[in-house]
Amino acid sequence: MTDRYAVFGNPIAHSLSPKIHAFFARDTGEELSYEPILVPEGRFADKAHEFFCDGKGCNVTVPCKLDAYAFADVLTPYAEAAGAVNTLKKLEDGRIEGDNTDGRGLTADLKRLGVKLKGSKVLVMGAGGAARGIIRPLQDENPVLITIVNRTIEKAKKLAEHFGVTACSYEELSAEYDVIINATSTSLNGTLPPLTDEIFRKASFAYDLMYKPDGETVFTKKAFENGCTGVADGFGMLIMQAALSFELWRCVKPDVTKAINYFRAC
Repeated sequence: MTDRYAVFGNPIAHSLSPKIHAFFARDTGEELSYEPILVPEGRFADKAHEFFCDGKGCNVTVPCKLDAYAFADVLTPYAEAAGAVNTLKKLEDGRIEGDNTDGRGLTADLKRLGVKLKGSKVLVMGAGGAARGIIRPLQDENPVLITIVNRTIEKAKKLAEHFGVTACSYEELSAEYDVIINATSTSLNGTLPPLTDEIFRKASFAYDLMYKPDGETVFTKKAFENGCTGVADGFGMLIMQAALSFELWRCVKPDVTKAINYFRAC
């Protein structure tokens, strides 16, 4: 029987995950199926139990990552740190392992792009689930400073205390950051966080977790126009986190550069 995999979410029809994992399977010679599964509100556990009767693993997208966290029997340190799960795997003993590959997908893409994180000063904008999922992997790269900034300073301080990093308001920000990461959803509606032009000018790289087909978000455009020497949207992160899931399930590393080039050309 062909090994079965899936992605859970709501909505789910727009997800690129089935195409990405189909590409990985073709390119690595792995035989598997991968399907989108729509999760009605409050029905994640039911759908997951049904799937894992014969399913091997799944990805989980919004709004089900907290449900997947609760569903897992065991959690990786990255899932525990993120407080959310985007990848589930059925272990040989039948237990379900929960992992979170989002943050490692980000750091892998930053490395692919030649961004130096060790010894750097990193600014993370946002204090929601996206920011929470990337802090631990960023810490693993040994930056000298990570600062969380958010419109609601109390949320930033709470998240910063959890990870042992710093927090401040936008008004308190200095312009001394090497890498700026937009973990807010502002690019989805075409708006920008209230960063000064000087912060962009002094940074060497600006990265938006959101992505667009042409690779340019309102945030990356603003950073580039203000002299930031390197910018990228989150499409590479999307491919990288998927590749980490694929490797967790199949013990095979996909060619992520080939995949990024393929889908960018589509």
